[in-house]
Amino acid sequence: MDDSKGEVTRGARALVVCPDIRGRAATTSDPAARIEEAKGLALAIGLEIAEAFAVPIREARPGTLFGEGQIDNILVQCNLHEAELVIVDGSLSAVQQRNLEEKLKRKVIDRTGLILEIFGERAATAEGRLQVELAHLDYQAGRLVRSWTHLERQRGGFGFLGGPGETQIEADRRMIRDRMARIRRELEQVRRTRGLHRERRGKAPWPVLALVGYTNAGKSTLFNQLTGAGVMAQDLLFATLDPTMRAIRLAGVDKAILSDTVGFISDLPTQLVAAFRATLEEVTAADVVIHVRDIANPETASQKAHVLDVLADLGLMEEGGFAPKVPIIEVWNKWDLLPAEQVAELLRAARQQSEDEDQLIVPLSALTGEGCEELLEAAGRLLTGDAREHLLTLEAGDGQRLAWLHAHGDVLEDVDAGEGEDHRRRLRVRLTPREWGRYCRLSEDLEG
Repeated sequence: MDDSKGEVTRGARALVVCPDIRGRAATTSDPAARIEEAKGLALAIGLEIAEAFAVPIREARPGTLFGEGQIDNILVQCNLHEAELVIVDGSLSAVQQRNLEEKLKRKVIDRTGLILEIFGERAATAEGRLQVELAHLDYQAGRLVRSWTHLERQRGGFGFLGGPGETQIEADRRMIRDRMARIRRELEQVRRTRGLHRERRGKAPWPVLALVGYTNAGKSTLFNQLTGAGVMAQDLLFATLDPTMRAIRLAGVDKAILSDTVGFISDLPTQLVAAFRATLEEVTAADVVIHVRDIANPETASQKAHVLDVLADLGLMEEGGFAPKVPIIEVWNKWDLLPAEQVAELLRAARQQSEDEDQLIVPLSALTGEGCEELLEAAGRLLTGDAREHLLTLEAGDGQRLAWLHAHGDVLEDVDAGEGEDHRRRLRVRLTPREWGRYCRLSEDLEG
């Protein structure tokens, strides 16, 4: 550990403590599942799990969260397992964090700080790094009380360095505010640029399909399976942070854009939700949302509820949070991990849900590719739902129009009509209004 900088060192031994506060609504129904998720977050940043356990709390202590006896027990476990770091799977105030570090003689990090560490390590693009830095500065701004040991010293100065008598902490807070303002201006420019890109895609016009889901549900594995891309796909929480887009082909659709987005998680820090608003706007511009669920996870129902809550926050659900404003395909991933008896039960549930909620459900395995063709067909049907049949007769040698129709439309029939000089082809083809307009423009261009 490097306490002077407040950083988390990869490979450090960590003790994971999950506070179970009585009367507080839990994000998952099973405490063991909460512990496993907390361990997954720690492993995602390269920490070594020394021990993990839940601590029941009747009433949260304002100064330490835990009671004195519980703190003593945590200290014993730290010494027993030689833990260098204590991770509290919950939110700690600056005072609670400072007091726990003094009593445990170790660095203490809460859930928000841990997720920020993961995001800071995974951000690969300039935009992602800016978003993470903004979230981290917002988080640190309220924790300067524990970040400095020289707060009693006064520092005189002039100009932009601060006036006479300005304390160190006031100067540091001002520096953080200034840096956050600069980052927000840069991210606003990113947001405008993204908006222009979306406008261009809308004019192209290529439909956008956005993959969303709980972290580690298998979105990136599915993205790679559908596009052949080499996006990082590991059994880690938040393996993907920066959005990635690739072109794919669908039945009846010339070209569609598939977007892989950051995974959602329960109790996602508010700083990150705000910072990643520009990235999440890609989801709001989608023509179809593909909600990837880890159907083999015991907490799949609560994970689904959380994802729908986030989609509602993004304005993708009608008032009341039940009906989506854009079509949603629910992908039941990791189907291959289920026992046979559970498969039959879930298939019945899928049929019932499809009838009751008019919900498209596609069971598949992103790892093996089983079910991926069905997903592409379902997405194609959604995107071409307003398609109409057109009867066309073309010269047999009109290769350009014929090739265009086969590439962009759903050719239901293509037969020879006439012989010799009057050799023609008669086609029955389904085209969306958008594709029909493009075909008409193509014909006008070919005719001069």
